Amino acid sequence: MQGYFVTGTDTDAGKTTVTAALSVLLGREGARPLVIKPVQTGCLKKGQSLLVPDVACVQSFGGEACALHCYEPPCSPHLAADLAGEKLCCQDLACEVREKALGRTVLVEGAGGLHVPLNESEDMLDLMQALSLPAVLVVANKLGCLNHARLSLEAMQARGLAVAGMVLIRTLPDTHYDAGCGAEAVQADEERILSDNVISLKRMGEALSVPLLADIPYLGDPFDREALLLSLQPAASVLQEKLDAQCSHEKERAEDLAFDREHLWHPYTSASKPLPVFMVRSVHDNKLVLDDGRELIDGMSSWWCAVHGYGNDRLKKAMQRQLAVMSHVMFGGITHRPAIELARRLIPLVPEGLDHLFYADSGSVSVEVALKMAVQYQISKGRPQRQKFLTPMGGYHGDTQGAMSVCDPVTGMHTLFNRLLPDHLFMERPSCRFDKPFDPASLDDARRFLKAYGDEIAAIILEPVVQGAGGMWFYHPDYLKGLYALCKERDILLIADEIATGFGRTGKLFACEWAGITPDICCLGKALTGGMMTGAVTMCTTNVAQGIGAADEEHGGGILMHGPTFMANPLFCAAALASIDELLASPWQERVLQIEARLKEGLSSLRSHTSVRDVRVLGAIGVVETAEPVNMRTLQAFFVEHGVWIRPFNHLIYLMPPFVTPLQDIDRLCVAVRSAVQEGCI
Repeated sequence: MQGYFVTGTDTDAGKTTVTAALSVLLGREGARPLVIKPVQTGCLKKGQSLLVPDVACVQSFGGEACALHCYEPPCSPHLAADLAGEKLCCQDLACEVREKALGRTVLVEGAGGLHVPLNESEDMLDLMQALSLPAVLVVANKLGCLNHARLSLEAMQARGLAVAGMVLIRTLPDTHYDAGCGAEAVQADEERILSDNVISLKRMGEALSVPLLADIPYLGDPFDREALLLSLQPAASVLQEKLDAQCSHEKERAEDLAFDREHLWHPYTSASKPLPVFMVRSVHDNKLVLDDGRELIDGMSSWWCAVHGYGNDRLKKAMQRQLAVMSHVMFGGITHRPAIELARRLIPLVPEGLDHLFYADSGSVSVEVALKMAVQYQISKGRPQRQKFLTPMGGYHGDTQGAMSVCDPVTGMHTLFNRLLPDHLFMERPSCRFDKPFDPASLDDARRFLKAYGDEIAAIILEPVVQGAGGMWFYHPDYLKGLYALCKERDILLIADEIATGFGRTGKLFACEWAGITPDICCLGKALTGGMMTGAVTMCTTNVAQGIGAADEEHGGGILMHGPTFMANPLFCAAALASIDELLASPWQERVLQIEARLKEGLSSLRSHTSVRDVRVLGAIGVVETAEPVNMRTLQAFFVEHGVWIRPFNHLIYLMPPFVTPLQDIDRLCVAVRSAVQEGCI
């Protein structure tokens, strides 16, 4: 879909008149535009039907127009819909607009200004973002218009919307003053103001890279159509050129993808034989919008972090406020309120006793810090020989060197580097499934390792209850509880890697809660910021922190030897604070339970399929384990064609959708997975 979204600085800015005239002028250029009014209020009763004034205006110019939702009361769309017993939804409106467009050039006209509400949580700006059309801002030339114009432009650009240009129009005659009372002097003053508005608006536009397309004088009542068309002709020519540029976008996309293929390295792919990639233009809610306009339901939460979906207003505003004050400052010798407030918020949420916090700049780095903490703790206790880590097979903790050393050395992603990495200890993967009775014998291998190497082990590190990228395996919480008890017997630390499981993904706020334990050290990341930016935290108990801090010079001097450049980045802290607030204010537990039920219902039938080894679901995680490795190239294309974004790997097709995903979209994700299996695309 190509075209423009015509909006105004306020309700009476003149956007309908401008839209009607542009529809005629672009039609003369060969564009055949269709004017679409998503919502029209203030319609007139005419027999059994409604007369839609904005549509009538366009038609009076000879243009083609339609309105999708029409209401009689002249009030805000959300109220008019409510009075009619209806509910407007941005995504539904956007779908209706696309269906009406049918490949046509469109001029979508908004209702009122940008922040006219469509429902209790969405406004016209949300609809503009969902449609992703470049905007034309109609500005009524009057006192105060510069303020309104700047606020409108900055609001649109803050949402990532392109603004094609502005049209300035006088909506009141020069002789609208009462006689007497110095009317002539007032009129002269206003004339100076309105003339200056043209100059100032042009200057403002240049600063914001938004051209002033036209300055339209007052054209009478009824207005002079030919004069209006003449005034707007240069603007229409510019807009037509931009439309032509939109048409050539396919060539640009191909060139961009070719450059990407030649120069950019994507995760876990070859530089010489890369897997295909799909260009994403924008994101919203639980959707990815491809550059060709297709929308994909996100089944990955952008690698498990975007639990609130995309474009969450609370998170964006928090980051905008912080960005205006302080985006970054070093944490060495300096502190700041966002870092303090985030720690205050986290400590009461995590398992009780994790009272000390170290800020890292990614999940992998938080694991590196955890490993250092464990080793320094053991050194401070006079046990410098305790340098090894014990961890289950099937684990994954990140791609940096220390984190790699405790990932599965056989089936993991880092076997090429085994000779480079420290030699640690790997016990059997927990054999007791989450959904089966606990077998105490599943801890036997851990006991064997602790008996044989207990004096060499600084800590056990594992992902609590859910092993993530190493196999998407869900094991019984009693295994974690038993392992915790074994660690306590020998003063071996337990490190819980909650980077993937933290903040509700498994149905508990933190996966350690399933076992009712507090690890000695805990790593948090991914959903911590709601996917807004990178950042992580390593937390530990007072015992660990004071143990390290009490060391003498011979044993490290009590200094934790780590300090990332972007440690406690204020923007990260602001995003994390807002993400936590958003999560706790939402019915996240109910949502996760509903997603879990829908995933079980949608995937369980695949258990009997010959190409499927297992199906398992826990919280907002659904896993289909295949008998043979999946064909990534084929399967990725299949899912995109089916309107979903699912990133499988190895033997696993898994789903980790944002918590805000509508249940019908969970169903569509499941349908796509079932279709892939049943049609033999794996």
